[in-house]
Amino acid sequence: GQRASISPFLLFGSSVIFTMVASDVVPPEPKRRKAEMEALWPAYEEKMKAEGLNEAAIAAFKYNYGVLLSGESTLIPESAIGSVESVPSLESISIAPDPSLLKTTVMLKLNGGLGTGMGLDKAKSLLTVTNDNSFLDLIAKQVESMQKEHKTDLAFMLMNSFATSADTLEALSKYKHLATGADLEFVQNKAPKVTAEGLTPATWEADRSHEWCPPGHGDLYPAMLGSGTLDKLLSKGFKYMFVSNSDNLGATMDLKLLTYFAQSKAPFMMEVATRTDADKKGGHLAKDGTRGGLLLRESAQCPEEDEKAFQDVTKYKFFNTN
Repeated sequence: GQRASISPFLLFGSSVIFTMVASDVVPPEPKRRKAEMEALWPAYEEKMKAEGLNEAAIAAFKYNYGVLLSGESTLIPESAIGSVESVPSLESISIAPDPSLLKTTVMLKLNGGLGTGMGLDKAKSLLTVTNDNSFLDLIAKQVESMQKEHKTDLAFMLMNSFATSADTLEALSKYKHLATGADLEFVQNKAPKVTAEGLTPATWEADRSHEWCPPGHGDLYPAMLGSGTLDKLLSKGFKYMFVSNSDNLGATMDLKLLTYFAQSKAPFMMEVATRTDADKKGGHLAKDGTRGGLLLRESAQCPEEDEKAFQDVTKYKFFNTN
């Protein structure tokens, strides 16, 4: 039968958009592409199954690996998109907040990133922000504040990575208002590294862990599905999910937006803000010239010849807040 799905109340950041940057080579002929997949894929499938990865993780990687083998460009040129002139503003929304929606809403923080660039070999969210409070400390206190304000046990979860799970759970163990174990976290998948030459699975006998990498926050959906988290949340009656990065402390649950989203019946909602010159190198909102909907174009998806247009904040006015 068809699997039910959570209507996600989402504030997504650029890290959520999974992209594969392909070169501008001529795509191989379909028969050749099929032959390459048949020759190369079994080694990846065997490796992933031996590592205990679930079917959803394997299927997601197989799809992306197929895109890589195809040689097809995943770039989004100017000719394929248009600018977005306006979007609904928070100030224009006139709606009475419905606190009862919190009982069917889960607040999720994406917490898979390490703070290696900041001298930390643990989760980036363990960095101290202010008054000896880390990002995780402040998030836990935000959740507690909302629970007290609305007199409800607001559900809270994290999507950790294999590199952040243990340290994160230890850091949050002192907060008794939070859930524990599988009710507090699920772990995103990991993907086998691909060699640049030959596109075969990378090997490193000195340390096998270096043969794997986290697939990024775009792994949210396969990870929820494959871990059983999606089915568990649905069975408990959850309908909405608010998602943001763990280092985005400004992304707190807004009951007015949640109510607006629930009444809209939309499957997805994203908060955007007006771009300034300081944001010109980040991704922007655009109209899909083919399908007519909206899309996010990241810098890695922009052809070099379109970079000037990409950075034009008067043409592409909005960027993703997360």
